[in-house]
Amino acid sequence: MLLASTRRLRAEVLIVLGLSLGQSAVYSVVQLLDKMTQGPLAHATSTLNRSQSTREYFDLTYQLLDIAFALVPVVLVFYFLSLHRQTAESPSGFTRLGFNFARPGRDALQGLGLAALIGIPSLGLYAAGRALGITTAIIPSGLDSYWWTVPVLVLSAVRHAVVEEVIVVGYLLDRFGKFGWSTTLAIVLSALLRGSYHLYQGFGPFIGNAVMGLVFGWIYTKTKRVMPLVVAHALLDIVAFVGFSVFGKAIGLG
Repeated sequence: MLLASTRRLRAEVLIVLGLSLGQSAVYSVVQLLDKMTQGPLAHATSTLNRSQSTREYFDLTYQLLDIAFALVPVVLVFYFLSLHRQTAESPSGFTRLGFNFARPGRDALQGLGLAALIGIPSLGLYAAGRALGITTAIIPSGLDSYWWTVPVLVLSAVRHAVVEEVIVVGYLLDRFGKFGWSTTLAIVLSALLRGSYHLYQGFGPFIGNAVMGLVFGWIYTKTKRVMPLVVAHALLDIVAFVGFSVFGKAIGLG
C-alpha cells in the first residue's frame, strides 16, 4: 500500500512538472544548445516578457492569458495537496506550504531582506558572467510602451514568483520528503531544477539561480512558509522588469 502511494505521488510530481517548470527546464536546455551552436553565448540575447503582437490590445490579451494559464499548475498543486488531507481538520495545502496572509508584516519584512540578500550579488554575478562569456545579454522586458505595460510587468513578476516558489520549493520539498529523501538532497534537487530552467540565459544565471534555490530551500525548511520567498522573488522581478522598461532606454539599454 505504501509503495503504491509513493508511486502515485511520483506520478503526480511528474505531471505537475511536465505541465510547468519541468517543461521549462527541457526547453531551456534546448534553447541553450541552440544558442551555443550559433556562436559565443556572449553574443546571444535572452528577452523576457516578449511582445506577442504589434496590435496593442491583442498584445495585452496575450500577456494576460499567458499569466493566467501559467498559474493553472499552481491550482493543480493545491488540488493534489487537498486530496491527501488525512481529515477535514488537517491543515489545508495553503497552510501546509505557508502560502497565506497569516503574518503579512513579518513575511513582507523577510521577503524584503531576502530580496536584498539575493539581488545585490546577482548583479555582480551577471556582470562576471558577461565578462567571462558564459551569460547571454538579458533584456528583462521586450514590451512596447503602453499604458498597461507596467501593470502587466508587475503581474508577470508576481506570476513567476508564485509559480516558482510554490512548486519548486513548497510543493517539491513536501513531496520529496514523502519519498523518504533527506532534506539536503531535496533542497539540492530543487535548487538544480531552479537553475536548469534558467539555462537559456547562460551558465551564469544557472549558477546564480541554483544558489538562490539553496538559500530559499534552506529558509523554507526553517520557516515552513513559502510566502516570504514569493515576496522576495516578486520584488526582484518587479525591479528588473519595471526598472528596465521605465529606465532602460534612458541609460542606454535595450
